[in-house]
Amino acid sequence: MSRRSGWRVELPVAGRPVLVVGGGPEALGRVASLRAEDAAVTVVASELSAALADLAARDLITAHPRDVLDGDVERAWLVIAATGDEAADARVRALADTHRRFCLGGSGRGAAPVPGTGGRRRLGGRVILVGGGPGDPGLITMAGLAALHEADVVVTDRLAPLAVLEGLRPTTEIIDVSKIPGGRTTPQQEINRLLVEHALAGRTVVRLKGGDNFVFGRGGEEWQACARAGVEVQLVPGVTSAVAVPALAGIPVTHRTANQGFTVISAHVAPDDPRSTLDYAALARTGTSLVVLMGVGTLAAVARALLAAGMPADTPAAIIADGGLPSQRTVRAGLAEIAERAEEAGIGAPAVTVIGSVAAFDPAVGSTPGGIDE
Repeated sequence: MSRRSGWRVELPVAGRPVLVVGGGPEALGRVASLRAEDAAVTVVASELSAALADLAARDLITAHPRDVLDGDVERAWLVIAATGDEAADARVRALADTHRRFCLGGSGRGAAPVPGTGGRRRLGGRVILVGGGPGDPGLITMAGLAALHEADVVVTDRLAPLAVLEGLRPTTEIIDVSKIPGGRTTPQQEINRLLVEHALAGRTVVRLKGGDNFVFGRGGEEWQACARAGVEVQLVPGVTSAVAVPALAGIPVTHRTANQGFTVISAHVAPDDPRSTLDYAALARTGTSLVVLMGVGTLAAVARALLAAGMPADTPAAIIADGGLPSQRTVRAGLAEIAERAEEAGIGAPAVTVIGSVAAFDPAVGSTPGGIDE
């Protein structure tokens, strides 16, 4: 039996071809758990949810937008029937039996115990804003898991730790509201509407985000929308990606002999965009580490702005993609070269960039380049 971060897959799937039939919300948890166990996942479905389409676009899974074929099953070591339709799942199981392949049904919901809930559920409409941490399902809090166990509806997206969806009750509705850079997106107004509508219908709604809802996660906007509608809101903070993703890559955002703080910014709006409100000249002089979120597409512009403000060209920088996931990658370079090196490596969103002496941290070395005196 294979284990990762407290979650388990009942068969040793690492390196083996696994076929998932179904591309809707029912398949999200299964696919995420299989990826966490290093399975070679192929999804076959007439339509993919936004989160699964994003994984396919980044070559993290293989996807075929069509009906399942005999050859798909023949090439698989394990088959998952997760269409969300009982009759369709039964046909997949029958096809797997014909080809003598293992077949697991559905989303796997209810398989993962959730500590601290005792099976108790509270009735009544409300919204719980849950920060899920950075990708790895083991980094969500116990309070976050308990909230998911109570949920009637889970509104989630591609940056959430999707493997935790396997632990939900079979009756829980999952809504994928992913925002894909350059692709499909769900407007924030529509997300707000879904939260309010389901809560006013008497349901317990969990808004599951990656990282923390209040660190560039639109949590404040969603809370305001609920408050205007008279909907009760509860908060479950999450481990923010701004700190956790660098840590997972071996980079402390602070180090006693290197800096005295860190500054987190969003680079969703480029420095040369008139909408930008950031003073990059001031940022270049802070002496703190800079942690840049939502800045893959604007990284070159961010680097140019900092260099123009006087930050040295050899300032250490690192960009970490897919933090907390099996596909996590890190690229390091000086500030003047980091954008070019990231592009050469094919780094895409989501990614976190660290700029400052800590980006060169090496635990085997007694001090950090560009550090301060003890």
